[in-house]
Amino acid sequence: MQRIESMKKLKVIISGGGTGGHIFPALAIAKAIEKKVDKVEFLFVGAEDRMEMEKIPAAGYKIVGLWISGLQRNLSRRNLLFPFKVVSSLIKARKIIKQFKPDLAIGTGGYASGPLLFAAANNGVPSLIQEQNSYPGITNKILAKYVQKVCVAYDNMERFFGNEKLIITGNPIREDILSFDTKVKEGRKLFNIDVSKPTVLVVGGSLGARTINNAIAENIADFKTANVNLIWQTGISFQDQAKEITNKVGVDGIQAYPFIKDMDLAYAAADIIVSRAGAIAISELCCVGKPIILVPSPNVSENHQYKNAQSLVNKNAALLVKDRDASRKLVLILLELLSDSSKQEKLSDNIKKLAVKDAADRIAEIALGLIK
Repeated sequence: MQRIESMKKLKVIISGGGTGGHIFPALAIAKAIEKKVDKVEFLFVGAEDRMEMEKIPAAGYKIVGLWISGLQRNLSRRNLLFPFKVVSSLIKARKIIKQFKPDLAIGTGGYASGPLLFAAANNGVPSLIQEQNSYPGITNKILAKYVQKVCVAYDNMERFFGNEKLIITGNPIREDILSFDTKVKEGRKLFNIDVSKPTVLVVGGSLGARTINNAIAENIADFKTANVNLIWQTGISFQDQAKEITNKVGVDGIQAYPFIKDMDLAYAAADIIVSRAGAIAISELCCVGKPIILVPSPNVSENHQYKNAQSLVNKNAALLVKDRDASRKLVLILLELLSDSSKQEKLSDNIKKLAVKDAADRIAEIALGLIK
């Protein structure tokens, strides 16, 4: 699609948040639309107390918040507020649609996308949802009845959404990740990497992962013995323990970080990557093409991280360690992989075949095509 030039400013409303797995696709789609449309104004809608309220303004976009959260799985008093939050969010979402008057609405998942996309679709706004996972959440299953298109990243999603609205596009990837391979020297310099040793990147998502952190902490001496560089993203809640542990080890190449802002440089510096199995993380890792070990989080709806990971394992494109086995097996399997260059090469070759690098552009074109 050629760049669209228009006298009228296109107004696009985007809702997605809760985790980086919903926020990063939303931002990638917005940037893809900006490349295709001459005049465009964005308004993001998120949940009031979630990370999108910081991440979206930091990327240069305006965001408003809804008073909304998900149902707690266990018996919790917070569930008593859920019906009131839904009603409040629907009322506010309708006001936002009425005031902003969007030409297009896009949802990438998260608590706020339900009320916002429902209100938009019911006000005649052309709408699209982007489902990142191999098993969709209940919000997108409901929204699919109201929107015009559903963009997905995995095969066999028609059993959830039907064929009429479904388009396989892949998951949007951040632009800086796509160019990671030009930044190897920069990445090694940033993380003070000794190039004579292999480098392992361990990342548990934007909020960290307790099980992965514990597995690394309990076996930290093995990294020193194996003469391996370690780039370890711990999350804020584990940063003090990790700092104490790495200081005790006393090796320059073993470093812990509460959060890695320049993930493209971390990917560039790494030889092997250990990660959770969120859909966007997997899509990024496919583009990076390094050997990976996935430790799916069990604390997600419909166990979708395990299903995401298994889809790669079935293609011999990744190794999988169950969360409950991480303390016993993760570092052991990691060290075995480090010593097996043939296995590393096979995993790398196979995961590269699954990469989709133009998903954001494809979704932007589909979304713009909905506007009459």
